[in-house]
Amino acid sequence: MKQSILNGWNLMRIVRLALGLLVMVQGFQANEWLLVALGALFSLMPLFNIGCCGASGCNTPVSRRSSKKIEDTTYEEVR
Repeated sequence: MKQSILNGWNLMRIVRLALGLLVMVQGFQANEWLLVALGALFSLMPLFNIGCCGASGCNTPVSRRSSKKIEDTTYEEVR
């Protein structure tokens, strides 16, 4: 499976890249190198499409086999 940086762009990915670049520019202007590093991190994440929200990063597998059957639950009132 061949993936490229140019594939799979959507509006949210473009917004994330723009905000990362904005943080980098503000860091350069203020000579705050921590902001430049954070901006670079936030710019690289949409470029490589990594992170929790990209490429099903938070996806959990669903078991196709269910070994347990759902049973009716009975409740008893305790006074």
